Amino acid sequence: MKRITLVTAIMVLAVLVVVLLASCGGSSNSTTTNAAASASAPSGPVHLTIWVGWSARELNEFKKVVAGYEQTHPNATVTVRGSVNDDQIIAAIRGGKAPDVVSSFTSSNVGAFTTSGAWIDLGPSMNQSGITTATFTPATMYYTQYKGKRTALPLLADTWGLYYNKEMFAKAGITGPPKTITELVADAKKLTVRNADGSLKVVGYDPFSGFYDGTPPMVVTYAHYFDAKFTDEQGHSILSQDPGWAALFTWQKDLVDWYGYDNLVRWQAAQGDQFSASNSFEIGKMAMTLDGEWRTAFIAAEHPELKYGTAPGPVIDTHPELYGSGYVNGTIIGIPKGSKNPAAAWDLLKYLTTDSHALAQFSNGIRNVPSTVDSLKSSELKPDSHFQPFYGIFGNPASTTSPITAVGAAYQTLIQDFAVKYQAGKIPDLHAGLVELDKQIDAQLAQATLGGGAP
Repeated sequence: MKRITLVTAIMVLAVLVVVLLASCGGSSNSTTTNAAASASAPSGPVHLTIWVGWSARELNEFKKVVAGYEQTHPNATVTVRGSVNDDQIIAAIRGGKAPDVVSSFTSSNVGAFTTSGAWIDLGPSMNQSGITTATFTPATMYYTQYKGKRTALPLLADTWGLYYNKEMFAKAGITGPPKTITELVADAKKLTVRNADGSLKVVGYDPFSGFYDGTPPMVVTYAHYFDAKFTDEQGHSILSQDPGWAALFTWQKDLVDWYGYDNLVRWQAAQGDQFSASNSFEIGKMAMTLDGEWRTAFIAAEHPELKYGTAPGPVIDTHPELYGSGYVNGTIIGIPKGSKNPAAAWDLLKYLTTDSHALAQFSNGIRNVPSTVDSLKSSELKPDSHFQPFYGIFGNPASTTSPITAVGAAYQTLIQDFAVKYQAGKIPDLHAGLVELDKQIDAQLAQATLGGGAP
């Protein structure tokens, strides 16, 4: 699926709520908000525009699904625009040029989209259409709402797992994927190959924040495997208090130091793009990687000859019970404030998110996890041994996602920035640095509340 790597949009989300409140008028209780629920889908010709983040092969697969909607709705014509990020969505809403339907790879932004009124409340439309939360898998229901208001629905889901090169494992005498962080480090060192001058030829596992990062940043995804909690019951940041975060950052920096920071930076500079056929894992330059389930589709399309396996990500040694679980989120889809055809937009959105045939078709095309209860059981889903482990991770009751807050993903950017500085040796005192990071995150949340971000 996706992946716009830490786009500029995320960097500006600390002020998203204030900006959108100014442009959207704050409250979502508007005529536009309720129009989708109060009006029936038009019976005459209608033209809809939908913006999505997918590009290239994945965008073509999405267009096939949309074509299915047009076939069953001959009065509708849908224009799809791909490679769109949240920054562009925000700009369109602010400028009064919003499309009819939008999707985002950053599910953490639901809080900001909801409190600002940028995406309309789908609750009335769901009620009128007889769609309940029971239609969807439980894991998707948290990250598509904020404080009970549902402004998004899931459009397939994501989870992360370990990819490992079977030929490299066999050559190194490793019989199976690591289950603990200690095993991961030992295997990474055993699988690493250095050139005669000490530079890196093959990296066993790259823990570097900023390399092949996505949405969310990998450091946020790692939190699950270290049992690291983000907030206390009052919503205050507790990264300095939870031992999982110290363990995470220590593991990350220790492994970076073992490679040699400069060595690793030079090796990364020579690697191909994450979402290209030159991906380091796909071409044998990296023996293991933590990646989303969508990587299986990329490998099938680009390097079907690769002999690899997939498994749950390794977990901190003190919490072996977490093995088999993982980090979960997914693409969200909604109707922006200013949609010119909200009733027809809801009809399209409903099809994309609840039609089992459409979801199975799309899941087969881009290898994301189906997001409704019925589509998970669809006979149309194509079996795939590499993809199968992700069903187990997605369904594991211990799997988690990151908090949905009024500032969207902005707090994740702060954590990412901290990780980048710490691994480079620019933060000498880890605990003191985390204390300061907690203050910065709490200040973000407080500012959102003062700016009207909280409903």
